[in-house]
Amino acid sequence: MEWYLVSETVPVISTVVGRYENMVSQGEIESDPAQRVVVEKFDALNLRLLETKVASKKSSLGWLFGKRKQALDAVTGLYIWGDVGRGKTMLMDLFFEISAEPRKRRQHFHEFMAETHDRVFEARKKIESGEIKGSDPIIPVANDIAAEIRLLCFDEFTVTDIADAMLLGRLFTKLFEHGVVVVCTSNVDPEDLYKDGLNRNHILPFIDLLQEKVEVLRLDSRTDFRLEKLAGSELYISPLGEQADEELAAIWRNLNHGLASHEQELENHGRKIPVRKACSGSAWFTFDELCNQPLGASDYLRIAHAYHTVFIENVPVLAPQKRNEAKRFINLIDALYDNGNRLVISAAADPTALYVAPSGTEAFEFDRTASRLIEMRSPEYLFTAENTQLVKNL
Repeated sequence: MEWYLVSETVPVISTVVGRYENMVSQGEIESDPAQRVVVEKFDALNLRLLETKVASKKSSLGWLFGKRKQALDAVTGLYIWGDVGRGKTMLMDLFFEISAEPRKRRQHFHEFMAETHDRVFEARKKIESGEIKGSDPIIPVANDIAAEIRLLCFDEFTVTDIADAMLLGRLFTKLFEHGVVVVCTSNVDPEDLYKDGLNRNHILPFIDLLQEKVEVLRLDSRTDFRLEKLAGSELYISPLGEQADEELAAIWRNLNHGLASHEQELENHGRKIPVRKACSGSAWFTFDELCNQPLGASDYLRIAHAYHTVFIENVPVLAPQKRNEAKRFINLIDALYDNGNRLVISAAADPTALYVAPSGTEAFEFDRTASRLIEMRSPEYLFTAENTQLVKNL
């Protein structure tokens, strides 16, 4: 682990390079030249954030940067793009963990925009009631966000919605004026954001602005590292018990390189889907959280789009009395399978013995689910899933 002292007024922090090299030395990952370029950029950004923070407080470094706004404007963010599975999210997680900036947030872009639309709606109501002066709701919303956040990290940055496209330019113009620094990962070049979308001309000024405020890096690693982590592992663990729990946890640690997990919330048509444990594009759920709750097919599809790998813990044997839970489980597996997600699961029985009923619609449908569960743990499916996600993100 490497450490450095920026100055006497800045706390000692670890470096992303140091964390990365430690993971290489521990055999958790292989050293990759393309990834090394990115981690060095992250360290340079973290140093810049620290220096300008000191300058903005008129510390001993203040003479280097001049006025506070000039110091904040000097910080350029990062936009890292490339094919799925190349380590983009892992590297951003390393950076986010060690960043000494206290006002930081890591969020899926979709959730950030859903939250922002809600804020704009509330701001409009306050303007109409006279509680807020002015006529533009974007200004108070941007002011509030900038007061809360200086470093904003987005995973899977993309634009697929015309409402988002209309909002982005105005919102981020204000955020950048406030000195908010943006770091994001994406599967597409920023030039191709919202490509062929309706009224794409509305987003072109934002794309130009974004490229002024971030350094664009393509992470062109040699392979899908997630695939290497999962290949050779038993992805369907049965029966349940202490050994199954340990095996599932070991796969999670290995896939996510031992990085700390965090809670998230997914937004879906105004509803919140709690995610108790997420890390580097993976999510961990219990069967109860997914199938004993009133979730529907669109909720499962939302999960499938948000994460490349889904862990499901403690799937029980399902009797006809649990037909609602069985139906939800069928819909869940369908969504993950059709989307090309990787699945790691612990269950009370083999796939063909998970639903015990002599007849009925669920029994017939569960035959397909059992077949898919068997297929999803095969090496062939893992490679097919990789190609599915590549096509999905073109």
